[in-house]
Amino acid sequence: VGGGSDGNFTAALGVPTLDGLGLFGGDAHQKTEYVVVSEIPRRTALLAELLYAL
Repeated sequence: VGGGSDGNFTAALGVPTLDGLGLFGGDAHQKTEYVVVSEIPRRTALLAELLYAL
């Protein structure tokens, strides 16, 4: 299963674009889709630091 992001449009225009800030997991958009629950705090901290830096 592939994926996409509206970031493709902004990046094509030369606008700095972030992608991949979501959770770790697999089997996207399938009945077996999952996230790695133990990674949630780490990903949350990453996003919080990014927002703080802005």
